[in-house]
Amino acid sequence: MSAPASRRPGPLCPRCGRTAPPGGGAFCPWCGRYLAALDWVATTPGGPAAEPTARRDRYAGPPRYRAVPRWGLPVGPWRIAPVPGEGPLRPVDRARALAAQLVPVLWVVVVVSGVAAVAEVWRYVLLLFSRSDALSPEAVGVSDALVWFGGWSSVVATIAAGVLMISWSLWTYRAAADRAGTRAWRSRRWVVAGWVVPGWNLVAPGSLLAETEHAALDLPPERRPSPSRELLVWWALWAACVVLGAVVLVWRFRTGTQALADGVVLHAWADVLAAVTAWRTIRVVRLLTALLATRPQGPRQLLVSATAGTAGAEPAAPAGAASPQAAPTAAPVPTTAADRAG
Repeated sequence: MSAPASRRPGPLCPRCGRTAPPGGGAFCPWCGRYLAALDWVATTPGGPAAEPTARRDRYAGPPRYRAVPRWGLPVGPWRIAPVPGEGPLRPVDRARALAAQLVPVLWVVVVVSGVAAVAEVWRYVLLLFSRSDALSPEAVGVSDALVWFGGWSSVVATIAAGVLMISWSLWTYRAAADRAGTRAWRSRRWVVAGWVVPGWNLVAPGSLLAETEHAALDLPPERRPSPSRELLVWWALWAACVVLGAVVLVWRFRTGTQALADGVVLHAWADVLAAVTAWRTIRVVRLLTALLATRPQGPRQLLVSATAGTAGAEPAAPAGAASPQAAPTAAPVPTTAADRAG
């Protein structure tokens, strides 16, 4: 006689190995696995298909060419491919792309120049302490390492920023000429020489950016450019940085203990001035790029020339004369910096 269904032992769980209680359902109460031992086999319709055997060729080494291949990646940095039908990139688009690369590099110049200035100040403090006491090798080694890192990193960052700055100024100058509807009379060689030729680079960069700002503000081309205060401050800092850099370079040829100590002070001031100039350069780059990238909108203040007796109604034109034209207007004269920026 068989045992009642309620007294029969439950099935054995294939996962956890426990015996499920009688009447507990189709799932294990401990691990939740389905208690029926099923093997699911998936087959394709029409029966299992035979797997194709992949033929493996023997490796014969790298590819060989009878002549030098003429294909490959283009030489130069990565560039955004122009959209079909839109033509080449405009100068203002190139200026904006260069500004996006130039600003981070200038921030690097600010940081490494600050590190170099701190290292030079620390070296000068160690020189003062060395007059009355011996210095520890650890302090001297750390000072030399900081001076070496700050000096060379600032030189590399300044060169990279200089290359980008020259390219950016060239394209912003062309974009400003396109905005004003004039022809850029300064050639590429003139712009590059104005930045790198000693003596000339004291005045040429400032005048170039002043003309760019003049055209970006939509001022009349025949009027003489008048640099803004932001640009004048940058111009003065740039000239001072160039002069002090030349003095530091010449001072390195002097000998003597006092000359070396004075050279440390000059290097510290040069690094501080370089950091401040780089920071002001960031502001100038952002200002001119924003002015060239936007068009002035909204009401503009104009000077309208009028004659006596025209306040009420327009005078009648004589018989046979041409139709009256619109009243002549003078060129827009912005009164504030906000009006000039549009």
